[in-house]
Amino acid sequence: YALDKGANITKVFVDTVGDAGNYQAKLSNLFPGIEITVSAKADAKFPIVSAASICAKVMRDTVVKSWRFIEDLPYTAEDFGSGYPSDPNTKKWLQGAVQSIFGFPQFVRFSWSTCSKLLESKAVAVHWEDDDEEDEAVKNTAKITQFFQRPTESQTYKQHRFFKERLLQPVDSF
Repeated sequence: YALDKGANITKVFVDTVGDAGNYQAKLSNLFPGIEITVSAKADAKFPIVSAASICAKVMRDTVVKSWRFIEDLPYTAEDFGSGYPSDPNTKKWLQGAVQSIFGFPQFVRFSWSTCSKLLESKAVAVHWEDDDEEDEAVKNTAKITQFFQRPTESQTYKQHRFFKERLLQPVDSF
């Protein structure tokens, strides 16, 4: 999207989990002419990645502090702390917020081990019959690399609900 808007991007640094070489090769093929560097612990090796990481964390903290639950829950930022699973306030909030049928509000990353353990101990186990069968929809799901390709003229961008709810808009120029 930024490239389509005329952004002059010459270098990209990516922090990775897994095989950095394969990922770098894929990205280099998708974006010829851009110098791609994929590295584990990139935030410790490259100052620009460190700066981006700090910006992302500051933005995340700002979003967490002003979070409004779509589920219309009475919680405030003081109730759930930083939102990180290592925060004692967050752990305490998670223990009280877990619901036996629905799990947690959308705010919570269910994949965190702190949350997974609470769900295993306090929520009803669910087994979906189609978990055992390969779903046709999964077979036809777009590959992750498709999201890095330039869009065709017929494709339009739809803003995700997260950004709409917070009245956030893309920035084309500074």
